[in-house]
Amino acid sequence: MNRRPSPREGLKPAPFNEKTINWDVFKIWLEKQLRPRTVKDRLKYARKYAHCLFQRDFSQLNLVSESERQHALKGLSALSKFLGVYEEFRALVKNYGVKWAGKRSEELIIERLTKTVNGNELAEWVKSVKQALPELSIFLDFIASTGLRFEESINAYNLIIDLASHGKLNEYYNAENRALEHFRFKELFIRNSKKAFISFVSQEMVNKIAKSEKLTYNSIHCKLKRRKMRLKFADLREYYASVMTKYLSQPEIDFVQGRISTSIFMRNYFNPAWIQDLKTRALKGAKELLAKINGKA
Repeated sequence: MNRRPSPREGLKPAPFNEKTINWDVFKIWLEKQLRPRTVKDRLKYARKYAHCLFQRDFSQLNLVSESERQHALKGLSALSKFLGVYEEFRALVKNYGVKWAGKRSEELIIERLTKTVNGNELAEWVKSVKQALPELSIFLDFIASTGLRFEESINAYNLIIDLASHGKLNEYYNAENRALEHFRFKELFIRNSKKAFISFVSQEMVNKIAKSEKLTYNSIHCKLKRRKMRLKFADLREYYASVMTKYLSQPEIDFVQGRISTSIFMRNYFNPAWIQDLKTRALKGAKELLAKINGKA
């Protein structure tokens, strides 16, 4: 009778354990290549599931939720690279049949294309948030009218405030094109899988933001959570894409929402005629969107 090989068979004994790892040095290593929030996430899950790597046993990862498993794998992947045992990590993932995600890429695309966002419900949510937290009013209009991701919106919002306070807003906001030029701040906006190159924003909105107080992800999350209000910022992004189909082509929507490659950006952005036309249509669409979510349409 043939013996079924153990998932750990052929792997070397772990040269490390939880007590011998210098987690402070690992954190510094992460900080050199990742953003602060991502560093915090990788460190948290690397420490939580480090025993799986050291014991060469990934069976536990097949018993947790899909979201938890993805976080755990990302943390362990980073830790294994730091320790120089990445090939062992890959072998464990394969031998234990651990899946990074439950849905294939084509399923995610179909899900996104078929997702519908109720504009009236979103308008009610925006109204209720503005009433409860008036200090978020400008931010809500900003994220809705740009279609940026939540974290990108916070970074852009705070960057406007910072630069304006030092008289350097022109280094970010191109008044002639009415464009926030995110590409000038690569460390904040240009990442491997998520990129934001430019956003068209009116001078009036930029001036309002410049006079506002800075925000953080945690402060917004906590304020809404205390009032038992859901976070619907992702829905605002989807709604932007929906409304903008009246004014922009799908490739143009992908462009302003940061879903294109750097090479495409370089070929198109420096075409003045295209940018001027795109600006006009994008700002017109943003005006309609703001009227809808603010109950003025």
